[in-house]
Amino acid sequence: MLGLHMYPLATGPVADLPEIKDLQRVGPWHGYCAEPGVSTNGVHTVFKLSALARPALSTEVPAQPHRPLNLAALVGAEGWSRLPAAVRRRFAIAHAETVYEGRMDLNCSGIGRAYAWLCQVFGGPLTPDRADAVPTRVRVRSDGCGGVVWERQFSRCTGAARRTVRSTKLQGPDGGLIERTAGGLAMRLAVFEQHGALVFESRSYFLDLFGWALPVPAWLTPGTCRVEHHDLGPGRFLFTLVMNHPWWGCTFAQAGVFIDPDGSA
Repeated sequence: MLGLHMYPLATGPVADLPEIKDLQRVGPWHGYCAEPGVSTNGVHTVFKLSALARPALSTEVPAQPHRPLNLAALVGAEGWSRLPAAVRRRFAIAHAETVYEGRMDLNCSGIGRAYAWLCQVFGGPLTPDRADAVPTRVRVRSDGCGGVVWERQFSRCTGAARRTVRSTKLQGPDGGLIERTAGGLAMRLAVFEQHGALVFESRSYFLDLFGWALPVPAWLTPGTCRVEHHDLGPGRFLFTLVMNHPWWGCTFAQAGVFIDPDGSA
């Protein structure tokens, strides 16, 4: 029982999997992300967008300590214990380098596509492609400074033979979770357990440039980002990503099922 806060799984093979094909679709695709009352296997859930945080004044970012990312501590002992063992293993502190193979359904609105192209200057953290069942390779590794690099490589996308999206999760000076691109665009994230899934949800955006954190107003961002990791049983998991803008609605929606090379858990 997944209990997802549902966003589009498109019409590709990913949507036909037994575990997720019964998720109710709602309206045109751009409305999927914010419709309340989507039923998932009998579980009534309501998708609520978190308010985009009002930017604080610019502050200098102290040098990052080289401490390993500890998601268990950020989630808390009670929430972490509710996660399946396989999820705890995949996100364990100092986890060994791993490669996951799978397929993703990719969607974005016209506004989302514009954001994706504009963000190329910040390391291309978003993909402008719209396609179903895109073969995807995810490489997870340490950045050597305590952070964890997530690199998604799409093998077949509209208008491109191959596209790579890369970002690094790390703990900031205040101990909170940050996700950063090579170009300096960053998000402050909340991480928590919900319905047995590990959830990452953005709270604010900023530019990390020359040691300074420059706040990005909510209206200039692609919207609140929510990522969920659901275990599907031995050797498989579901990854979903949705971004909602306070004015433009759903700008990005992605979902994919991946194979865990360690299929024992």
